[in-house]
Amino acid sequence: MLARDLYRSQPDRIREMLARRNTAAPLDRLIEVDAVWRELLVEVEELKARRNAGSKEIGGLYRDGCGEEAESKKADMATLGEKIKELENRAKELEIELGGLELTIPNLIDDSVPIGANEEANRIERTWGSPPIFDFEPRAHWDLGPELGIVDFERAAKVASSRFAVLKGAGAALERALISFMVDLHTTEHGYTEVIPPYLVNSASLHGTGQLPKFADDLFHIEDFDLYLIPTAEVPVTNLHRDETLPEEELPLRYCASTPCFRSEAGSYGKDVRGLIRLHQFHKVELVQFAHPEHSWERLEELTGHAEAVLKALGLHYRVVSLASGDLGFSAAKTYDLEVWLPALECYREISSCTNFIDFQARRARLRYRPLSGGKARLLHTLNGSGLAVGRTMVAVLENYQQADGSVVVPEALQPYLNGLEVIEPVR
Repeated sequence: MLARDLYRSQPDRIREMLARRNTAAPLDRLIEVDAVWRELLVEVEELKARRNAGSKEIGGLYRDGCGEEAESKKADMATLGEKIKELENRAKELEIELGGLELTIPNLIDDSVPIGANEEANRIERTWGSPPIFDFEPRAHWDLGPELGIVDFERAAKVASSRFAVLKGAGAALERALISFMVDLHTTEHGYTEVIPPYLVNSASLHGTGQLPKFADDLFHIEDFDLYLIPTAEVPVTNLHRDETLPEEELPLRYCASTPCFRSEAGSYGKDVRGLIRLHQFHKVELVQFAHPEHSWERLEELTGHAEAVLKALGLHYRVVSLASGDLGFSAAKTYDLEVWLPALECYREISSCTNFIDFQARRARLRYRPLSGGKARLLHTLNGSGLAVGRTMVAVLENYQQADGSVVVPEALQPYLNGLEVIEPVR
């Protein structure tokens, strides 16, 4: 959520941001409602002052024996009271509408973000490694997995629906190995504290991080409860400190969480209908940081490097991309996507998004810190990123480490987590 002062003092700055994002929002209605609401508040205070003065006058009239005049004034004050109540009710309605409208306005965009309407304007920042060279036609993971006997899409559809997968045998072990490897790397080398948060969150948590109200259709709601399945660990972990004021000396706080994620993918009809890329349920290792505002851009580079370290350790070729303004997430001020190379598709696919939200989420979730120098509490900056999306990492491992006979070499960094397994062999 943006500071209210921005709507009042710099509306053209917000209009420019919306244009750069290539998105629409009810900014004019918000400005109108805010102006009328503030006018009503002033009018209510003026009427209350008149009522207070009238009450004192009535008391004086009674003391002076002017009862008839006092009764007349009392009737006027009763009418004034009804007018105040009417205006207060109207002001409350406008305040509620204003609060809802504020939640529809996306975050400001950092000046370093490339300007463009969509992903075509994304800027490649750097690449690491090289694509593997095969002397055979590389196969897609949706063929490799079933033939290795480690992925079963048909039984998953029978148990649930499409866009689910059953992992078994070495596939289940590989997913568990990836999770353990990532969490160990981030906690032992990158300074994160591991947490296991709830996998269900309330609506206040989703409002705090910006998923509600805009992305309600992408969430799985538990009927008759104010609970939703988490779309990402970002939601429960960021909300751990909702409504709290942290000491400045504790910053930055770094949390790492491995959780399942649940998404309805309401807006992705026809995208990645095969394989493990876009499922309703998947695992992800999430990195979350609470940072001092003066250092959050350093923290973004740091966090992105932590996610990159996983890909480097696994020997997977990738690139880092700055998302253009029109491709940027609703709550993001700037995002780096890590895109891993998939040989069968001959393209890069996003495997992590690392984002600085500056104070956008903090204002919604009332996340503050107390300066060492004392004084008023200030808003934190929040950041998060996938470190990494586990299913997509499995896809990258299967496709990049495949061999001509259909087997898959296990990356050396994962072998200790798989009891020394070096190669996953096809089912014979």
